[in-house]
Amino acid sequence: MRKIGEIEDLPGLVRDVLGPGCRVVSVDRLRGGSKKGVYRVRVDGSPLTSVIVYSWAEEENFWPGWNEADVRDPFAPASGLAPFLTAQRSLDSLGVRAPRVLLSDGSRQRYPADVAVVEDISVGTLEELFESDPARATAALDDLAAMTDVMHRHLAPKYGRMDLLEQGGTATGVSCEQLVLGRALHDLEEASGRDRRIAAADGHLRDRLHDLAVRVSPRAEYGLIHGELGPDHVLVDADGHAVLIDIEGLMHFDIEWEHVFLRLRFGKHYPALSRPGLDPQRLNLYMLAMRLSLVAGPLRLLDGDFPDRASMHGIAEHNLKEALALLP
Repeated sequence: MRKIGEIEDLPGLVRDVLGPGCRVVSVDRLRGGSKKGVYRVRVDGSPLTSVIVYSWAEEENFWPGWNEADVRDPFAPASGLAPFLTAQRSLDSLGVRAPRVLLSDGSRQRYPADVAVVEDISVGTLEELFESDPARATAALDDLAAMTDVMHRHLAPKYGRMDLLEQGGTATGVSCEQLVLGRALHDLEEASGRDRRIAAADGHLRDRLHDLAVRVSPRAEYGLIHGELGPDHVLVDADGHAVLIDIEGLMHFDIEWEHVFLRLRFGKHYPALSRPGLDPQRLNLYMLAMRLSLVAGPLRLLDGDFPDRASMHGIAEHNLKEALALLP
């Protein structure tokens, strides 16, 4: 079992933010993080009763080979203090709400990893509110729709992750659709090696991907997308506003990629986020590619020691069946 953050590592860091008079009462590692550690630190002796600490320690990232990722690849695992801060600045400049950064430190002098302390939006996730408070969830969903409109209309002539584009870099590939096709073919190969049902349909799925890709017309402008925008990545603050988290993968890309993910993750709530004018050919290609990604990715994660294994297996199994159902 890998070592994760301990309570004795955090009081000094939190006191740097909240002042020497505060006392750490408890530290809880929040569930769900696979690329960084996310901790809720409760305190006494401060106007704030809790903060969230993000830790990008190597032992907090459960994805195999993540540290060999190419930042030029928009689909490379996005993790780290630098992409987080770039994404936070980008969203803030558009008026899109993300947790306020109270402290960030990449020196590793205060703490043995790159770290950020952010405000604690503790009301809950939009996913939880759909069940516990539908009226509040509906208002927050409308707020989220307005935020995604702002992002998706913020166009750029190049696609790629924000931290790369901010440095003047250029993403890999010749187009979004060709990147998606290449990734989907790789995911198909990987999934075929792990599940006989995908292996049996490999040829049909491969032909379908190529057939869908040739129908997509070129494009020269790209909206700003979150990349993994599910209701579990949306917090709701005390005023009912949506707050985006897990923002490190923020990038300019085809907004159809985001809408496919929104449709999968929001289900019956997606109509509030749907918009006219989306390219149906891109949507068809990206839906099959997304399904294959959600088979191969969870199965890859299970090669390691990710603790919530049942949920990952469930995601892979559900999307495997959905991918096969998309064959003509």
